[in-house]
Amino acid sequence: MNIQVTYKQIEGLTRIVMRRAASHSAQTKDALLPPLMLYRRILRAHRVLPEVQRSIGDKYVKNEFNLHKDIDNPLHIVAFLTSWQDYLHMITNGQWQEGTLSKSSLEKMSPEQVGQLYELMKETERVLSGKPEDAKDKKQ
Repeated sequence: MNIQVTYKQIEGLTRIVMRRAASHSAQTKDALLPPLMLYRRILRAHRVLPEVQRSIGDKYVKNEFNLHKDIDNPLHIVAFLTSWQDYLHMITNGQWQEGTLSKSSLEKMSPEQVGQLYELMKETERVLSGKPEDAKDKKQ
């Protein structure tokens, strides 16, 4: 049985899950934004970044939201939105240059996530050094 879940259904589900979570936890400061609203706010927040960082950030955000648009597990949805909302707060508070990754956070990552982080680091170093893209990368 193949179940198709739309982005609107995910947004609705996110609202329901967050309402329930907020009612059970006095520690909840900010309710999670719906996916589309969060996506748009992140892209707007990127406007204050230098051109190179904005370009990399926009591409990465668009790719990640596209890859995760068909997720139907509520826990994964909440974790995804929470991480991106934390990122949005970091960008809007001007803390984007000071971000660090703790050892415990790195240990919690899957091998795929560590690989993705490594590729992002390499690409960032390449862009900051002014080196052109490899020909093989342009074909992909």
